[in-house]
Amino acid sequence: GSPPPASSPPPPQIRMAPLHLTGRPLTLEESKPHLRDIRLHGVRQFINLYKRVEHHQDKELLWGDELEYHIMRTEGEGHERSVKVSLRAPELLKQLDEAEGNDPTRRDGCSWHAEYGRWMVEATPREPYGAYSSDLLKVERSMRLRRQRLLSMLHPSEIIPSVPAFPTMGVGQFTHPPAHPKGPIANSETIPDQCINPHPRMHTLTANIRARRGSNVDIRLPLYADVATPEFKNLPKGAPRPEVHADAMAFGMGSCCLQVTFQARDVHESRFLTDQLAALAPIFLALTAATPVLKGRLVDTDCRWDVIAGAVDDRTPAERRNEGELVPEGARDPALAGEGVRRLPKSRYSSISHYIYACPAARIKHKPNPFDKLNDLGLEVDPEMLAELEKGGIDSTLARHIAYNFSRDPLVVFGERVDLDDEKDTDHFESLQSSNWNSVRWKPPPAMVSDIGWRTEFRPMEIQMTDFENAAFTVLILLVTRTILAFDLDLLVPISKVDENMHRAQQRDAVTEQKFFFRKNLAMPGRIDPHTQCCAPPPCGSMNFDYEEMTIAEILHGKGDYFPGLLPLCMAYMESINMDAPTREEIMRYMKLVAMRGTGKLLTNAAWQRKFIHNHPDYLSDSVVSPEIAHDLMVAAHEIGVGRRRCKEVLGETLIEPIHPVDAWDVKLDSTPVDCQTRSKLLEQYAKRQSFLNRLKRQVSDANVHLHPIGRDDVPATARGPLDFLE
Repeated sequence: GSPPPASSPPPPQIRMAPLHLTGRPLTLEESKPHLRDIRLHGVRQFINLYKRVEHHQDKELLWGDELEYHIMRTEGEGHERSVKVSLRAPELLKQLDEAEGNDPTRRDGCSWHAEYGRWMVEATPREPYGAYSSDLLKVERSMRLRRQRLLSMLHPSEIIPSVPAFPTMGVGQFTHPPAHPKGPIANSETIPDQCINPHPRMHTLTANIRARRGSNVDIRLPLYADVATPEFKNLPKGAPRPEVHADAMAFGMGSCCLQVTFQARDVHESRFLTDQLAALAPIFLALTAATPVLKGRLVDTDCRWDVIAGAVDDRTPAERRNEGELVPEGARDPALAGEGVRRLPKSRYSSISHYIYACPAARIKHKPNPFDKLNDLGLEVDPEMLAELEKGGIDSTLARHIAYNFSRDPLVVFGERVDLDDEKDTDHFESLQSSNWNSVRWKPPPAMVSDIGWRTEFRPMEIQMTDFENAAFTVLILLVTRTILAFDLDLLVPISKVDENMHRAQQRDAVTEQKFFFRKNLAMPGRIDPHTQCCAPPPCGSMNFDYEEMTIAEILHGKGDYFPGLLPLCMAYMESINMDAPTREEIMRYMKLVAMRGTGKLLTNAAWQRKFIHNHPDYLSDSVVSPEIAHDLMVAAHEIGVGRRRCKEVLGETLIEPIHPVDAWDVKLDSTPVDCQTRSKLLEQYAKRQSFLNRLKRQVSDANVHLHPIGRDDVPATARGPLDFLE
């Protein structure tokens, strides 16, 4: 059916934290007098929040996923065909939000949110998933519903391929309606300001990142060398490798991904899961790799990660300097964090730099945190903020994490929200918390008084072409968290090895060509407690953190007699909880997909895109993705996503049931009286009982449902057909 009319109450506000903030965002120069105070009060807000909610507990698991979509428009035919981004997301969001309505009893729906790009929308389930195995079956249904409802709002020429990046972003005239670059906000050679979400926060975020770093952002990826790539022709020996260069935030924050958030039982579990998932982030990034094209060129990497890291890199030249280099003369700015010269090796979008779990037993016994030995990267913290946190009673491990986040400056300051009550507000804390984009994000309750608990957000995965794939990875990472907790597993390796794994995960065909540092023994060897006959954990400080390099196939399936593999462990967990057969059957389909991708029997989305481009009749082996190739690639990805085209190379024998825009919206069982004219017409139509019955019987017969002939009163009621009650 068509979208239902909006209900009488006003529709809920479109949410995109922190787009709810209103007022005038300040330029960087206007913000400078407030930056230190905002950081200091943000730390104090966190201390107050932590003390108030430290003992908050949630008995049941709640969790959910986020998917982002590009709205694209196909144009032209033959050699004139092309695909562009459609800059009408604000219009679509309003329509979608009104159609969803705000009836609190309507739970099987979607929630729609704005994104950085004016051509992008984000969708989440209307309600979180719950703690039962049957909730695992809701994930794919919810994802299909979101795609279906978005499809129902599109123009005939629009498509929504589920890919991380628009392949010809920044190439020629790539927007609809047409727009031109070199605007005052992004100052980009190729990206128009009209591409940016019209909310003032996004414009200010873009401009302030440029202002703080002193230049446009500088994104560079290695160009893929094909047989006729001109940049490699007659390249002098020792010359720098040719790169693809991009200069605007939209190249990175205009990417789509798949994120999953889990609510933990308490603060300790949330910190523990954050660390465990950080060790898994590179593995799931490689498995979901789907970005082999940047700015119309094939690149020699497969993922979006470094593109986004470069897109929001606000570090000054002095902060970006190499180790051992001196601070340039005149570089200090007292208004900035660290005077703008504290060396920061990473962008604020990066893999985590510090594990945050603190062994409760060690803390109670006033012993060193045994997990701190794995924090082998130098961590840049703001000394003033660290002292404030420690004075506030925050344990040293967590204090260093927060002080690390607060070694950066807030990027968007609203003039009306500078002076806040640290006992009631958390805006200043959230301004830094939400703009440190790490591979895993630890999330305290969002307000001093909130029903939402301690959460962990898993952020590395790239969006996949089909809802089946996205559901498979969402469900698998959920099962991995349950397995880790239930079996008391530990996946941690030194944090420097996680960094190296993130680098390897982005390489071309990493899923089959790279090895990753991974723990050899996931279950800590404990001793048998003579009183309980249960396995007791080893004493603090005696933990064995041995690791080695493994392929993803070994990580998934196991290695030798000492490492069982993630998939067998998840299967053991499913058996331990006596998972019901229907759910187990569907989970095994998901596991088969992941298992075959890990061994290379099925292609990653990135490998499929490369193969599609290489096999395209218009490809000249020059690493150029032409408008015609980009059009055909995006149309193919869209058709695979909606079930119109099979893709055995990615999905194997899995069939995607077609998704149609019709019947995207459920209707309310309304009892409002029907007007007389409509009622009379309907009654007259259905008074022709025999034709009505015959029509229904034909429809049911087509569905292979047996109906008994009319007049068979001797047939038992339980044996009659589904329409016999009409007789």
